[in-house]
Amino acid sequence: MRIAAALPFWLSLGFVPLIAIGAAWGGWWLALAPLYAFGLISLLDAVTGLNTTNPDTDTPLDRLFWYRLITLIWLPVQLALIFGGIWHVGHADHLAWHEVAILFYAIGIATGGIGIVYAHELMHQKSPLERWLGDLLMASVLYSHFRSEHLRVHHPWVGTPRDPVTARYNEGFWRFFLRVLVSCPPSAWRAERAMLARAGKPVWHHTNPFWRYAALQLGFLMLAWVVGGWVGIGLFVYQAFVAVLHLELTNYVEHYGLTRRHLGDARYEHVRPHHSWNAAHTASNWLLINLQRHSDHHYKPDRRFPLLQTYDSGEAPQLPLGYPAMVVVAAIPPLWRRVMNPRVRAWRKTFYPDITDWSAYKAGTTPMPRGAS
Repeated sequence: MRIAAALPFWLSLGFVPLIAIGAAWGGWWLALAPLYAFGLISLLDAVTGLNTTNPDTDTPLDRLFWYRLITLIWLPVQLALIFGGIWHVGHADHLAWHEVAILFYAIGIATGGIGIVYAHELMHQKSPLERWLGDLLMASVLYSHFRSEHLRVHHPWVGTPRDPVTARYNEGFWRFFLRVLVSCPPSAWRAERAMLARAGKPVWHHTNPFWRYAALQLGFLMLAWVVGGWVGIGLFVYQAFVAVLHLELTNYVEHYGLTRRHLGDARYEHVRPHHSWNAAHTASNWLLINLQRHSDHHYKPDRRFPLLQTYDSGEAPQLPLGYPAMVVVAAIPPLWRRVMNPRVRAWRKTFYPDITDWSAYKAGTTPMPRGAS
């Protein structure tokens, strides 16, 4: 595939000059990065429309170089934003405290909305380099357990009570957010412990990735202290929280209200395209490297992002706007319910017309799936 075709997926680099301008000049310039993420990209979605073309899934890996490269170079970009920002705040006196908060909110949008999305792409690949880059990106936002939770829990059990990040029907985002912050770390630990047990290894075995997670996160916290002292640690933790907030907003949107049919005896149907919310909006798929082709990602988790397929509304539910706009809606629960609850009810009638009682699905009280750890 040609360089020109890959370049739109490099829109993420637009955050770098915008954050730098905000850091240098302060004031209203600090709004540039958030407006870019949620405003300009959504406007570009309206201009560029929907992209429903499907690439050839047999495209060889060497023809994807210019697509993959942006995910491979993002780690130093992200570290420069975080630690360059911490250093700048410690050496500049023109930013008021609220301007520093806005600056690091903007950095958190980049580390969460871009960095975690890239880490997600990398952690699904077989290459040790890519997996390490994914681990480092997740450690830089203090959310390393996401790798275990995502690979060991979310993908096998999405749409069932075992998956904490399948948002329940009528569950507001802020309630969901608190629930996943509390439940996901122990959920990921249990999944890794069960995997080690199946291999006959104790939980403290050196192959338990939680030791690597802890070491990497501690290393980044120490670096933040070296660069900026206790203020540096505070700013590092703050950008990490903002990043995690935006990750979980995206998780909330991706599967809200979508559940797999319980077949009885703690068994569930296989994951199908209609168990994810999709968006074919062109510009936001450029920014989020086709994350919005989410159904195909669940069908083929290690498929490289340029090759992900799109589905029509008869196969998979479609969102009215791209993810950047939808996460803003999700942050306002009454507005979200007004927009999305009718769509969930329509989804039920389309794909499960025979189910008349949804109460257990809505409450997440259907049986825990057989084989879930």
